[in-house]
Amino acid sequence: MMIFCDEKPPALVNFRREGNHVRLAQDGDLVLLVAQNRKQFIVRLEQGGELQTHKGVIRFDDLLGRPLGRQVHTHLGYSFLVLEPSLHDLIKDLRRVTQIMFPKDIGYLLLKMNIGPGSRVVEAGTGSGGLTLALARAVSPTGRVFSYEIRSDVVALARKNLARVGLLEWVDLEERDIAEGFNETDVDALFLDVRSPWDYLSLAWKALKGGGFFGAILPTTNQVSRLVRALPDVGFGVIEVEELLLRPYKAVPDRLRPMDRMVAHTGYLIFARKLMDAEMIEEWREWRRPRALERAKAREAEG
Repeated sequence: MMIFCDEKPPALVNFRREGNHVRLAQDGDLVLLVAQNRKQFIVRLEQGGELQTHKGVIRFDDLLGRPLGRQVHTHLGYSFLVLEPSLHDLIKDLRRVTQIMFPKDIGYLLLKMNIGPGSRVVEAGTGSGGLTLALARAVSPTGRVFSYEIRSDVVALARKNLARVGLLEWVDLEERDIAEGFNETDVDALFLDVRSPWDYLSLAWKALKGGGFFGAILPTTNQVSRLVRALPDVGFGVIEVEELLLRPYKAVPDRLRPMDRMVAHTGYLIFARKLMDAEMIEEWREWRRPRALERAKAREAEG
């Protein structure tokens, strides 16, 4: 559950040491409040504000000017931990009208597609802004995210979500059908979260720099097969298909075991790289191991 005291966009603050001093919670900061039953609230602090819970009221004045990592009590005496919210927390608690990508997939694709400070990234299928938020955090302060979405109501929600966590300044939100093409060229990475990504591969190829990173996510294997079949025809190589499964454990030393539920299939991740000339594309059409290539050539010679 995410709770905000008002609609003014706060700055996203990292509570780290400033010189030899621990930074204290300030007006406008986002903080994570965790109850003993693990229920979580993300709030923006402001003088005179408060959070009302079924365990009582937490006064924000009791948090301002003090370091994080401690506990605070409601007026009924119940304890809450006061922590800095992680990017995982912020994504998980976004207001949404569409399904968002899971943090387990988002974190991996940031590494896989080499997205970091200064990167220029195109995203198609903004949705409620879960991936957009992570991309903006990754490319800041010198990079840029160009995010495309066809639905005006979804764009409005994504804009609101990004503003609430202070990341909108690194994102250009474009409300239009990507069939019309992308405005950008020579971008470092491009990610498609759309139903039929194979329809837009030539446009993605034009937008990427040479050797740039392409990525997509799809829910079914038949969609993946169609995309993998289409990628080489447009000029992509080094194609990979992966799936991530996340299994949490009960963090109790004497009863350490997997949780009863796990985040299993959320989607297949497809990655590829933009290749520049036709001869190279043909040579790398099928990315096989050397022995497999030798066997394939031997079969062709025998035939």
